[in-house]
Amino acid sequence: MNSTSGISPATTAIDAPQDLLIVLRHAPHGSSWLREGLDVALVAAAFGKRVGLLFQGDGVFALLQGQSSGPLAQKGTHPQLAMLEMYDIEHLWVSEAALAARGLPVDSLMLPVTSLEASRIARLMHSHPHTLIF
Repeated sequence: MNSTSGISPATTAIDAPQDLLIVLRHAPHGSSWLREGLDVALVAAAFGKRVGLLFQGDGVFALLQGQSSGPLAQKGTHPQLAMLEMYDIEHLWVSEAALAARGLPVDSLMLPVTSLEASRIARLMHSHPHTLIF
């Protein structure tokens, strides 16, 4: 596990589940899946739910710095990602395998995340009472 945040391991432990885990697997452009997942996260947090985000597959591309709007002026997701802290969404995990498959180092991401290997991702998903996949 590699963490780029200043959050202690106790607060990022997968044994302390959030109320809702949202898994983001789609790229920020080409569909609305990722943007809709982030919207759900922000709404749930606004209603007092503890929300954690797991970026898998092409969802890791949302965390890259310097993105602009997509084709046909599709909105980018950076404004939503920038609001996570304001909504107290502090638990962000990313798949080590997804980063490696795309040649992305953890330190190239715009937000502090905890990278997890596959076995820990399975444990993370099983420890949360509610999981939504986008």
